[in-house]
Amino acid sequence: MRMWSLQSLLLPLCMSLSCVRGELIHAYGYEGSSAQVSCPYPAGYESYDKYLCRNDCGSGDVLIITTEAQKNRFSISDNRQQRVFTATISGLSRSDAGKYWCGVSRSGKDIYTEVKLEVEQDSCCDDSTKVQYYEESSASLTCPYESEYQNSLKFVCGGSRRSSCLQQAKVTSTSQHVGQFRLTDDKRLKRFTVTISSLTQRNSGRYLCGVRANSGLDLFAAFDLEVKAWCCVASRKLTGSVGRPVTLQCPYPPEHRDNRKFLCKGEQRRSCTDMVTSQSRFTLQDDVSSSSFSVTITRLKAEDAGTYWCGSDPQWAAANYIKIQLSAGASKG
Repeated sequence: MRMWSLQSLLLPLCMSLSCVRGELIHAYGYEGSSAQVSCPYPAGYESYDKYLCRNDCGSGDVLIITTEAQKNRFSISDNRQQRVFTATISGLSRSDAGKYWCGVSRSGKDIYTEVKLEVEQDSCCDDSTKVQYYEESSASLTCPYESEYQNSLKFVCGGSRRSSCLQQAKVTSTSQHVGQFRLTDDKRLKRFTVTISSLTQRNSGRYLCGVRANSGLDLFAAFDLEVKAWCCVASRKLTGSVGRPVTLQCPYPPEHRDNRKFLCKGEQRRSCTDMVTSQSRFTLQDDVSSSSFSVTITRLKAEDAGTYWCGSDPQWAAANYIKIQLSAGASKG
C-alpha cells in the first residue's frame, strides 16, 4: 500500500509506525443519513492542515481538508482547544462503509490514524412484536435491555427510521411523561415500559424502543401497534311498550363479579349518561351466579328509546360491554 504526503505527493509515505498511529477510530452511520468521524491529534499540530482520505491517500483520495469547509458530501471543522478535527460524511450509502484515514499534514511524513466506518440500513426492523388494543384503552410496550445499559438513555419513537428516532422521540427516560406517553424504567428487571393511554386509531403503526449505546449505533426493537375501533362485541335490539316495564340483560365476564355494573344512555359511548344513578325508574339487579345483571325500566316512556351501553369495567375494555338499541312502541292494551 502506498500513501502520499498531502504537502508533497511525490514523497513516499513513511510506512513505519512513527507515522501511523496505533489506535483505531470507529465511526457509524445509517444509509441516507450522515456520519461523523472525530479525529484527535497530538499537541503542537493545532495550526497544521488536517484531512480525511481513503485508499492510498493519493491525490484523488483526499476527500476533505481543513482549508475547505465543505466539499461535495463532506464537511470538516477543527477544534484546536480540544485538538480534535471532525469530518462529516452526508448522504451515506453502503458503499461508503470501509477504511478511511485521518491525516495531519506535516513536512515529509504525515500522521495517519485508521478509521473504520460502518453503515447500516436506516429502516428497522426485520422482526417486530405485533400488539392489538382497542380505542380508549392503554397500550403497554415492554422493552428489555442488557445490564450494561441500565443507566443509558431509553426512548420510544414512531416510525421505522433509526437515524431520527431519538430526535423525534415521543418520550424518553429523562422526560418520562409527555402527553399520552409515559416511560418507566425497571433497572432491577432490566426492562423499560412505555404506556400509551387514551388510544385512538391514529396511534396505530410502528414504534421503536431505543437504547442509547455506550459506543456505536443505538439499539432498537420494533412494535407494530394496531388500535381497533370500538365495535360492539355484542349488539342487541330490544322493543318495549310505553307505560310498561322493560328489562335489559347484560352479561359480563365471571372475573368481573365484584366490579361496579352500569348502564348508560347516549349515541356515543364516551359521553353517555349513567341512567341507574340519575333515574329512579331504572333498577339494577346483579345475578352473580349467572355472571349477568339486569336493568329494569318501570313505566317505559317514549323518550327512553335510544342507544344504551352496559358493562362491568369502568375502563371500558372492549369485551366488557354490551350495546342495546331500545325502541319504545305504543302499548297494545
